[in-house]
Amino acid sequence: MADWLDLNPDPAHVKREREKARALRKTDWWRAQIAAGVCHYCHKKVGAANLTLDHVVPVARGGKSTRGNCVPCCAACNASKKAYTPAEQILDQLFPAQSPSFEAHG
Repeated sequence: MADWLDLNPDPAHVKREREKARALRKTDWWRAQIAAGVCHYCHKKVGAANLTLDHVVPVARGGKSTRGNCVPCCAACNASKKAYTPAEQILDQLFPAQSPSFEAHG
């Protein structure tokens, strides 16, 4: 899947959304989101201090720092998600890239 992902984010958009994310982390809403200490993606309890703010639609792909697009996420899930959307990750799991040996038999 990484071979088709072409990121060319607008630096002004990224800067603006990162600033909004910093402000969002200081709100009561965000504190309520992380209070349970559970990752949005893997549902593991990692503790509130170990959760990061993840953009479901990544900022680099035009995502916004809004309550509807930001979720608490453990570091492992955030690192594996990279700049993909959850739907893209699911598709990659359902249809993994074929190995060259399979293509040779096709």
